Amino acid sequence: MSAGLTVFVVFLSVGIGACFQRIAGMGVGLLAGPVLSLILGPVEGILVVNVLAATNALITSINVREDIDWTKFWLIAPALIFGAVPGALLIRAVKPDVVLVLVGALLLLALALVTFGRRFVPEPHGRIPAVTSGVVGGFMNTLAGIAGPAITVYAQAARWEQRVYAATLQPIFFVSGIISFAIKEFAGAAELGGVNGWIWGAGAAGMVLGIYTGVKLSPRISRTAAHRIALLLAALGGATALLRGAAGLLD
Repeated sequence: MSAGLTVFVVFLSVGIGACFQRIAGMGVGLLAGPVLSLILGPVEGILVVNVLAATNALITSINVREDIDWTKFWLIAPALIFGAVPGALLIRAVKPDVVLVLVGALLLLALALVTFGRRFVPEPHGRIPAVTSGVVGGFMNTLAGIAGPAITVYAQAARWEQRVYAATLQPIFFVSGIISFAIKEFAGAAELGGVNGWIWGAGAAGMVLGIYTGVKLSPRISRTAAHRIALLLAALGGATALLRGAAGLLD
């Protein structure tokens, strides 16, 4: 892939992800994660997604702060670190192609749970289910840049109202991105020094345009419809990452 096409793909994937995140609650990690994993590799790609997703979530949190359920946030957010640490250790211990397979497999599994799991999962009560979703979300975010699906499974089972769910995810995403980035840098599991500056510029530009577009489209688009489209695109990205990693292991 040429340098110009790479920059455009990063811009487009982050932009679409940021747009859907403003509309439906999640999108940057789901859509940009698989794409950047393929372009930059499964380790550096997810690290860049962690940074972009945290920044995007912070900006969106400010915009939707009145709808955030802070009680749920304080249950889930601190638990993220207990999943992020094992995820960072796993990255150091296995080959990049193995991580790429895990990225794709975890994403597809999480999406299947989000899509089909609600009818089979009883409504959870108490703190343990919320904390558990935070632990699983932290692990998945470190490996694949996607904390949302694990928390979404809990949110759907708990019958969160869509507006509150989408808003509460934003500060959780901010914390998960910061934790995953800090742990991987501290553990020496990844290094951002080799990431081209054009990648950062394209990601930032796509994020700003995506948020702006999402704000404009949000009143006009069904959140359910936008959420389903985002999950479909993420499934395609996860399948691509899984197949590429498997192909690398077979070489």
